[in-house]
Amino acid sequence: MRQALSVASECAPLIKTGGLADVAGALPAAMLETGWKLRTLLPGYPSVIAALKRKRVVREDADLMGGPARLLEATVAGLDLLVLDAPHLYDRKGAIYLGPDGKDWPDNPERFAALSWIAAAIAAEGVGDWRPDVMHLHDWQASLAPVYLREMDAPAHVPSLLTIHNIAFHGMAPASRLEGLRLPPSGFQPDGFEYYGAINALKAGLVYADKLSTVSPTYARELMLPEFGMGLDGVLRSRRADLVGILNGIDESFWDPQTDPEISPFKSPKKKAVNRAMLIEEFGLAHTDGPLAVVISRLTEQKGLDLLLDALPAFVARGGQVALLGSGDAALEAAWRNAADGMPQVSVRIGYDEALSHRMMAGGDAVIVPSRFEPCGLTQLYGLRYGAIPVVAMTGGLADTVIRANDAALVADVATGFQFFPVTADSLADALGRLCDLFADKPAWERMQRRAMRHPVGWSASAPRYAALYESLGQHP
Repeated sequence: MRQALSVASECAPLIKTGGLADVAGALPAAMLETGWKLRTLLPGYPSVIAALKRKRVVREDADLMGGPARLLEATVAGLDLLVLDAPHLYDRKGAIYLGPDGKDWPDNPERFAALSWIAAAIAAEGVGDWRPDVMHLHDWQASLAPVYLREMDAPAHVPSLLTIHNIAFHGMAPASRLEGLRLPPSGFQPDGFEYYGAINALKAGLVYADKLSTVSPTYARELMLPEFGMGLDGVLRSRRADLVGILNGIDESFWDPQTDPEISPFKSPKKKAVNRAMLIEEFGLAHTDGPLAVVISRLTEQKGLDLLLDALPAFVARGGQVALLGSGDAALEAAWRNAADGMPQVSVRIGYDEALSHRMMAGGDAVIVPSRFEPCGLTQLYGLRYGAIPVVAMTGGLADTVIRANDAALVADVATGFQFFPVTADSLADALGRLCDLFADKPAWERMQRRAMRHPVGWSASAPRYAALYESLGQHP
């Protein structure tokens, strides 16, 4: 069986801030069926170290970016893990990327350069008698690995694949940290990892990785446009031949309405009614004839939750209700609290609660994802699985995973949700109006729920594409 090293800054169920963790956690099991065995390299955050009941030290470094470090080997939740135990980098209170003040940890460049350095060392030297055939790197936190690998005296080249989950985050550092980050001065130029006089970790991966992928075909095309490429569209256009878009999937054993322990199990839309009633009670909403829409999201400009605020009055006037779970930008949090105070049809929970997110998918009639850009998105996939009809912006993976309920799609009996474009409040309000119209036609609504629940949302199509990409790396010069 072929071997791959997956390098990520987070991985469910051990540590999660977003969809990257879900993908990193689900991909190993999916790839196993294609003949590829993945080991996942993670930073040793306190929650990760605590989960390692049985571990073995397989490498020690006296000085890794400012302090001693050990590489630990363990198996947790079915995942084969390599964990970088470096207390000076990871053993701290606060979020994994942000300190208690809500700002980036000042040493984030060193924290994730260390992760990349160890990934390159594993590729170059192996761990015991294990050495990967491929490095699969995720986002900027792992993007320096191909640079480091070129600097190491490896007996053979281990090819690398970099997956872009969100190009908005670059991993910037000032040029003065070049030596401390162990980066070669020769790479600090426009054709390397230099970016307007600074170090750009993501650009390093885009330039030096052997192949590139992102998490949906539409996002792969969008990334090469200035409005989506976040300043790196030119680099991506230059590597067009090496970039592919492969849709994310979800863990269908974890997100399964028939076995989910957090809900009243169901396998048909009619059985959702019990969960709907319980969700209405939990959020303190009224039992009405209108649709109950849920929102589970980070509250940021990217996610378009300000657009939904503007569209709310028209939606609630049609009998709609909204239950929101999320956190993020302080101004958006306050705006949503104000909306809930002013409209009894809106209820808000600030924070994140995994169990509650399952209950919301099970009880919601619809799930709203109004993102200005969305590389793939998993929320709409959870909605499809649980019969919560997605209302999504027509961008990135949202465009690739939801079949728009226009007249032709409804007649052909293939529609699974609502898309809107352009990504404006007026366009979203129109989509929510169409949602209300179809919700009033109960037979048509139930047919669409059934189609949504049958729609493939797992890894059965995408895992073989990753396997083929891994195989192609074996022939890469």
